Amino acid sequence: MGLATIQRNGGFRRDSLRTYGGESPEKLLVQPGDLYLSLKDVTQSADLLGAVACLPLDHPPGRLTQDTVKLVPIGPRVPLNYLYWLLRTPQYRDYCRAHATGTTNLGLAREDFLSFPAPEPTAVQNRIVDALSALDDKIELNRRMSETLEAMARALFRSWFVDFDPVRAKAERRYSSLSQQLMSLFPDSFEESGLGQIPAGWSAQSLSSISDVYSGGTPNKSVASYWNGSLPWISPKAMTSIHADRSDQMVTAAAVGNGTRLVPKGSVLMMVRGMGLHQGVRISQARREVTFNQDVKACVPKWGDGTFLLFALLDSSAYLFSKVQASGHGTGVLPTDSLEALSFAVPPADVRDELIKPLTALNAKLESNHQISKSLVDLRDTLLPKLISGALQIENVERFLGGST
Repeated sequence: MGLATIQRNGGFRRDSLRTYGGESPEKLLVQPGDLYLSLKDVTQSADLLGAVACLPLDHPPGRLTQDTVKLVPIGPRVPLNYLYWLLRTPQYRDYCRAHATGTTNLGLAREDFLSFPAPEPTAVQNRIVDALSALDDKIELNRRMSETLEAMARALFRSWFVDFDPVRAKAERRYSSLSQQLMSLFPDSFEESGLGQIPAGWSAQSLSSISDVYSGGTPNKSVASYWNGSLPWISPKAMTSIHADRSDQMVTAAAVGNGTRLVPKGSVLMMVRGMGLHQGVRISQARREVTFNQDVKACVPKWGDGTFLLFALLDSSAYLFSKVQASGHGTGVLPTDSLEALSFAVPPADVRDELIKPLTALNAKLESNHQISKSLVDLRDTLLPKLISGALQIENVERFLGGST
């Protein structure tokens, strides 16, 4: 349970879990429901300094690292849920930044952390905690639904466009669960190609033949007119899910062509440089116009809405990961020639458009879930500061609860 398991500014993070096989004394174990936090940060943003996480109840126990500490209640009446949300308020986050020590690696002294005021919660604060917990439960439920939908879409793409299961079923005269209409779109034989055997009438097409591939960049940070605009500037840290259209850093239209590039909705973004490449290749689709930095390449589809391109690249992520190299400083690099070597089996245009429709529907549902989650997060972040200020009447807390359903 190290820094990588804590979200920026607080919350549990599941996408960077690592296992440990050594001894784990009881005092170093984090049990489901326990709170643990970081008193260090290796970045200058201090987003992880003092950030707290709660190990989910459905998660197995974990082990603390040298960068994390566990909060152990001094008695059974300590309201851990209240403490958890108190340590996620912007007021607490500002307190951590104000008490940061160090220059390269930041630290938060234990005495400073323990000096943050945590008064007994009032009735209104308890109701706010209930509302925050309810919102978090809905966000987690939505995350699980999206995880299931993404797994379904990935499996469907592999079955139809990589393993060619319907073609094999027809060739072997086996029963298929697909409708007659869908089965009629598949041939009943194979032919040789540069990819090996692919369905008859299909073609092997390179990444460059189905998309235009562009590099990103960083506008001059000393030019104020380039920054704080309305266009997301995507870096790998914003690419944590199948869709990426939100970023902490925004640029203006003036920045386009002056250090960065604008790509349209449907473009597929791929991390090609960074330490994170040693854990996996991040691939996300832009669901609006975005700009992006030099650690990312954008693949703009030459046909369709980018759904085929997205799942084709996601299906190739294991191959791409195997091609990651280390630079002189240990940073991961994905060579351009590895991208150029990618090829995919593509049906004729009329068949392709029909077969992509189920994937497009799943992708649209994923986007809908993504938008719902964003609304829930925005609502939660609006409510969080009220936990300390208390500037909220009980009836308004009930409104927040009602608005989260």
